[in-house]
Amino acid sequence: MKETIISLLENALDTLKQQGTLPADIEPTIKVDPTKDKAHGDYASNLALLLAKPAGRKPRDLAEALIAALPASDAVEKVEIAGPGFINFFAATDAAAQVVRQVLDAGDTFGRSLAGRGQKVQVEFVSANPTGPLHVGHGRGAAIGDCISRLLEATGFDVTREFYYNDAGAQIANLALSVQARAKGLTPDDDAWPADGYRGDYIIEVANDYLAGETVHADDRHVIAKADPDDLDAIREFAVAWLRREQDLDLKAFGVSFDVYFLESSLYREGKVEEAVERLIEKGHTYEQDGALWLRTTDFGDDKDRVMRKSDGSYTYFLPDVAYHLNKWQRGFTTVINEQGADHHSTVTRVRAGLQALEAGIPRGWPDYVLHQMVMVTRSGVEVKLSKRAGSYVTVRDLIDEVGRDATRFFLAARRADSQLTFDIDLARSQSNDNPVYYVQYAHARVCSMLRKAEAQGLGFDHDLAMVSLAKLDADQEKAVMNRLARFPEVVDHAAASREPQQVAQYLLDLAAEFHSCYNAVKVMVDDDELRNARLALGLATRQVLRNGLDLLGVGAPEEM
Repeated sequence: MKETIISLLENALDTLKQQGTLPADIEPTIKVDPTKDKAHGDYASNLALLLAKPAGRKPRDLAEALIAALPASDAVEKVEIAGPGFINFFAATDAAAQVVRQVLDAGDTFGRSLAGRGQKVQVEFVSANPTGPLHVGHGRGAAIGDCISRLLEATGFDVTREFYYNDAGAQIANLALSVQARAKGLTPDDDAWPADGYRGDYIIEVANDYLAGETVHADDRHVIAKADPDDLDAIREFAVAWLRREQDLDLKAFGVSFDVYFLESSLYREGKVEEAVERLIEKGHTYEQDGALWLRTTDFGDDKDRVMRKSDGSYTYFLPDVAYHLNKWQRGFTTVINEQGADHHSTVTRVRAGLQALEAGIPRGWPDYVLHQMVMVTRSGVEVKLSKRAGSYVTVRDLIDEVGRDATRFFLAARRADSQLTFDIDLARSQSNDNPVYYVQYAHARVCSMLRKAEAQGLGFDHDLAMVSLAKLDADQEKAVMNRLARFPEVVDHAAASREPQQVAQYLLDLAAEFHSCYNAVKVMVDDDELRNARLALGLATRQVLRNGLDLLGVGAPEEM
């Protein structure tokens, strides 16, 4: 319907140009939006307001001229002018109802498109250090990153999901020392405990498995514990593999998988970090000062220059990030989206600056970033801070165990990434309309129940009869549902383009609200066969779109609740 109205307005514009009412060279962007108040029709356009000045006419006068120039269309019942010159369109019932046919014909593909034309996109997300279980912040990143990936796939992109393991550096050294200390019988209360050691109970598990000579099967390696508490290198290798496996189990429980696991250590092992340093020196963007090697990142928009190699010969953390992203570019990913915590904000400018300094043909502003804010978990209105196993934070698996995968994913993806999130465990567990995921899933289950009742009464759905009876769906509540269904493809396209999965979550809440309202106002099981089947078809179409939208969020669509 939206595209139909835009086409009608385009024709009206051409007519007014030919008449000399509008300048012949004017090419406005025609905007048509759903109305908020159904008394003002189904769709509205501000085109007359937009063109009034270049046309030298009052907006309402121009709106009248546009309406007079609109071609005849069976899709539009009437057109009115509102306020200072808005043009309101009332959709004809039969035309609006055709979305039901479109949804049922398309099934699982309704809302999908080929807009991406198979373009390669890499989405890097989670990328947690292998030093402990995934915390709730990682969970938010996992939910958002996976949903962005699903949206991009739904709009025709070739998506690669990537997890970057920071398996080198000080934190890994602290992990190894912590496990070694446990293996030697020390506790965090002992004076000899490492100053920056990890204190969670999982360190005890790692140490016990190491001493028992266990074998760990991580995603790309099998590590056999040497059981020697004095072999720090062996402990480090085993601990990293153990926690990589643990994080993989966390992600599996969350319904998230990756195509590529990339190791920071491989950048050093394969000489990629040193190659990046040599290239930066070659391009003349470095200098030495106080025994350290600096990069002139201020030449590329940073607020100050950055140290790349410290005076002791070790590299700062942002240099391997530059080498890693050069590797992404060399792998052919012209579009890269990094979903990370907001604490990475300061790295965005310097990584982009480092990539520009390489002079490798990488465009400015590459890669893209989606940064999420912190998550606070509450129970009974009080913040939940600790997990005994993790020692200092709430883990993803804690939440899944408490409220289930569906609620965890929906809650973590349903807010803008750049807004802080309070995860209310009591709300997520409640079976009430206040719980957003329950509210949406209940709408899906309600349609399933409606169909079961029809079958039990010997009044099974007749598809052919329904398709010729769609014009009977003329109640205001039915039209509201149909108009909402028609918007789903646009929502998916926009959510994918803006990397905002919460738009899908909000759409599903709106659709569920429209459906519940319709269900309460309009009786489905009527004696009129045509009307009953048309209403069953509307329910089926609603169920299909709810299922398609929930799938984009990685959330299930139960048939019973």
